[in-house]
Amino acid sequence: MSVVSGIVPANYLTARDLQKTDLQWFRAKAADRFCPLGPWLETDLDPRDLRVQTRVNGETRQDGRTSQMIFPVVDILVYLTRFVTLEPGDVVLTGTPEGVGPLQPGDVVEVEVQGVGVLSTPIA
Repeated sequence: MSVVSGIVPANYLTARDLQKTDLQWFRAKAADRFCPLGPWLETDLDPRDLRVQTRVNGETRQDGRTSQMIFPVVDILVYLTRFVTLEPGDVVLTGTPEGVGPLQPGDVVEVEVQGVGVLSTPIA
């Protein structure tokens, strides 16, 4: 963990309609504004047992702890670096608790990581 700059909430969006129709998922997962990060990078936080929540229009959709992940954060990073050279500024997303669902224009998605803050994303 000494090489990790910090922890930041992310909202990694997917256009499921495009994911189902395109042979390549790039457009469904990598369009502009599909991975906002913020509100800031917390540099002094232990990732082993943090609460992670996602709310849509104030209703909790996901609620879990990093300690409940299938693989611990350190194990994910060790595995990843066997195949990928990570550079300063790279972002690694480690997953999300169950509970994803469809979004509609006008929805507001909030992703909260304990000790970091809330990332709020309006869906257009």
